[in-house]
Amino acid sequence: MVTWSNIKNFKTMIEKLLSVSRVTEVDAASMRMIGAYKNTSLNTDLHLSAMFTALETSSALLTAAINRSKAESDLEVKDEARDQQVRALYYLIQGYLHHPDAAIKAAAQTVNAVFEKYGVAITGESYATESSLIASLLIDLSKQKQQDAIALLPGCADVLSALQTTDDEFEAARIVYEQEKAQESTQLNATKIKAEVLALINEKIVVYLRAMEIVDEPAYGAFARTVAVIIAENNEVVKKRGKKEEEPVTE
Repeated sequence: MVTWSNIKNFKTMIEKLLSVSRVTEVDAASMRMIGAYKNTSLNTDLHLSAMFTALETSSALLTAAINRSKAESDLEVKDEARDQQVRALYYLIQGYLHHPDAAIKAAAQTVNAVFEKYGVAITGESYATESSLIASLLIDLSKQKQQDAIALLPGCADVLSALQTTDDEFEAARIVYEQEKAQESTQLNATKIKAEVLALINEKIVVYLRAMEIVDEPAYGAFARTVAVIIAENNEVVKKRGKKEEEPVTE
């Protein structure tokens, strides 16, 4: 029997997904809901089916946008790693240019003559330009005259090896990033898609399930409670994080 108490209890049981949830949290919650829906026999409900079809599409776009964002972030990390090696090479050469040993100083001058054609400024170039310049620098320094000079400078060969490694890792990350972009049919960012997913869940699915559990608890009750648990678990994590961020820093 439906009573006002039952309605009140249900409304408090199934919450809306907090809008301050992170993009990855919204993505995870939506995927859990989709998985739970597919394990029900509610596909005969055309209204609910349409909602979850839309959610599945938006969730897939959100996942792809997150992956693209991760690939871009990884690319930035890899670029900074090779920039550090370019700077390390510069400082190493500069130190040897002032070395008291004449042979080491002369070797540093030989290596520096090549490095100066490129300079630390290459770290500020576009990804493609920097990649091209680093490749050219490494080729120039691989010539015999430069190799003989490098052999006289302790640590120089190691820095060059690290530069080659970090540049290779950057290029590998760049391929992954470009593949992620190529697979996308839209350039919508994760934040915008997150808002769409939240609207689908909060304004349609949650509202619909609240009503349908009252109308037909045997058919919708179990799934509604599952969705409620998924949302409640997400919101609890978000609330705990919020409280932690609000805690004063003690010395």
